[in-house]
Amino acid sequence: MSQQLMVMIASEARVGVVGLGYVGLPLAVSFAKYFDVVGFDIKAERVRELSNGHDRTLEVSKAELESASRLVFSTDPTALEQANVYVVTTPTPIDEHNQPDLRPVLSATRTIGQVLRKGDVVIYESTVYPGATEEECVPLLEEVSGLRFNEEFYVGYSPERINPGDRSHRFETILKVTSGSTPEVADFVDSLYRTVVRAGTFKAASIKVAEAAKVIENTQRDVNIALINELALVFNRLGIDTQDVLDAAATKWNFLKFQPGLVGGHCIGVDPYYLTHKAQAIGYHPEIILAGRRLNDSMGSYVASQLVSTMIRRGIDLRTARVLLLGLTFKENTPDLRNTKVIDIRRELENFGLPVDIHDPWVDPKEAFEEYGIDVVQDLEVGAYDGIVVAVAHDEFATMGAAGIRAFGRPEASVIYDLKCILPKGASDLRL
Repeated sequence: MSQQLMVMIASEARVGVVGLGYVGLPLAVSFAKYFDVVGFDIKAERVRELSNGHDRTLEVSKAELESASRLVFSTDPTALEQANVYVVTTPTPIDEHNQPDLRPVLSATRTIGQVLRKGDVVIYESTVYPGATEEECVPLLEEVSGLRFNEEFYVGYSPERINPGDRSHRFETILKVTSGSTPEVADFVDSLYRTVVRAGTFKAASIKVAEAAKVIENTQRDVNIALINELALVFNRLGIDTQDVLDAAATKWNFLKFQPGLVGGHCIGVDPYYLTHKAQAIGYHPEIILAGRRLNDSMGSYVASQLVSTMIRRGIDLRTARVLLLGLTFKENTPDLRNTKVIDIRRELENFGLPVDIHDPWVDPKEAFEEYGIDVVQDLEVGAYDGIVVAVAHDEFATMGAAGIRAFGRPEASVIYDLKCILPKGASDLRL
């Protein structure tokens, strides 16, 4: 087994990447520098765009796509028959009850099971709870393929660490955690990634350890941000500027300067629920993790209520008022709309009866409508809004400056909420 896999690394590895989103596409392009790669996705439009050299996520440039001569894209599952190593990068969202939704990853597993052959290796990158790979995915691979786990096929887990919009931390420059279903497979998976990832690899003790390591990375960040969000709520009531407090505290060498704000996206706002689901399944009710989730999920409502109460104090008539949200994506300088919490601000403001316009230069209008039923405003009207929330720190909004943003407000009275603190202190009416 070990000798066979090492030969595969040197000359026989043919990689099939299942899922060509923010995680899968950069991975496929990087692997194609060393191996023949089939990139598979169920979305025909996505595959068509990539085949024409366009990545709507903006994570991979046209030049990078055109230079990836060993990479082919397909919506045909039979194209994966060319591979002997499969990498699953499909999303793992949560449902309306904050429970893990494994349907995408299990669908990918079923697709792979139909083409799986003896000696093949399936590597999962999708974020899951500890145990999910071996408890949920492996039995399905066995069922569909008719092959025996760890005798006729093998499994690895290497959690994704993609950070959308980050030009410094890329797939090849981020240390990669690896693992395998046997010691030999763990060595193979580690060697495979080490061929591609310049930053190096860390071989975890087991698949469950690698799964747990991934899910606690974002759980830790979630809890830390929840603490800062709670402090912001306290300091607001005390009339203290939270940023002033954080700047002062950050002078201590071991202070961690997390920022308050909305916590959305595909990782931090989702991954903790995978861990709490597994914890509850084994009879433990997590306190701190769920408390942090509840607090972070409440921040959109808090921002909206702060804006409305300030507008009322300024004498603005809510019956005729209009609000503008600058930004819709879950973070700055990326078109990524997954699990954006700007939607929570919009929903709460509309509960107050306020019409809300959203402007975001990074967003694909078609995608915004398909995902959230929102018609983003392309051309902003000067002097039209009673309340303006800078919800996302896009460079374009920072370039506007305080005067440029305030120009969209009514000249007689308007409230500017700088949620991301991109404006100088005192240039806005509210900030976290």
